[in-house]
Amino acid sequence: MNHIPEYTLNDGLKVPAIGFGTYSLKGEAGVQSIASALDAGYRLIDTAYNYENEATVGRAIKQSSIAREELLITSKLPGRYHAYDKALVAIQESLYRADLDYYDLYLIHWPNPKKDMYVEAWQALIEARKRGYIRSIGVSNFLPEHNERLIQETGVAPSLNQIELHPFFDQAKQREQDAKHGIVNESWSPIGRGNDALQDILKDENIVPIAETHGKTPTQIILRWHIQLGSIPIPKAGSLQHQQENINIFDFELNKEEMQVIATFNRPNGRLWNQDPSEYEEF
Repeated sequence: MNHIPEYTLNDGLKVPAIGFGTYSLKGEAGVQSIASALDAGYRLIDTAYNYENEATVGRAIKQSSIAREELLITSKLPGRYHAYDKALVAIQESLYRADLDYYDLYLIHWPNPKKDMYVEAWQALIEARKRGYIRSIGVSNFLPEHNERLIQETGVAPSLNQIELHPFFDQAKQREQDAKHGIVNESWSPIGRGNDALQDILKDENIVPIAETHGKTPTQIILRWHIQLGSIPIPKAGSLQHQQENINIFDFELNKEEMQVIATFNRPNGRLWNQDPSEYEEF
């Protein structure tokens, strides 16, 4: 298995350069998939309160022989609990469900700017970190102006921002603005499983030859592109075969021309799920 590089976040926490997404992995089948991902070498596991599978993740961790301190578990606060007191209780509930003493990372799932309570939610995350519920606090789907406001009003920058990022939407401006504050990006839906447009890229006549040149699959080429952008992909895969394929991306490098080929897919507004954080409301 390849050695997985690490990022050091702006608060000192070290995280691996690839993680494992668990959206829709539930019940015993979900436990088995997550256990298999741990066996494949994943140490950064992503869940959320609204995925309704924190207990599934917790069960997989309990069944694993890997020490808890070797794992980094992320969960996320839903929009309906942005109020300070509700947020603190929701974080406790997240921990109880997963049967964990702490989360390594906890993110505000969406800013929900129309409700305009995300600063209050952020203050709750700061308090939760002080209490030892969380090691590192971050955000998800936050635009640069949302992050600027958090920093201005609390003095605390997020350690990480999990965003929609894939070849149709490379988020160059967002990544540049986040980097100014030392905020590391994480790519959700990096290969867009379940999205026909993104899946078509994997068969594209310009991508397939790049894969053949490196002796890799098109999926591995796209995941490697994320790595070289400096963003942490968190692909989801149910089977051990796909899990191993997704993590086996650290023994080659794309050259400038190959990166440019993938860049040609970018669109001004390439969001594939119609979820614009300036308007989208998550509850």
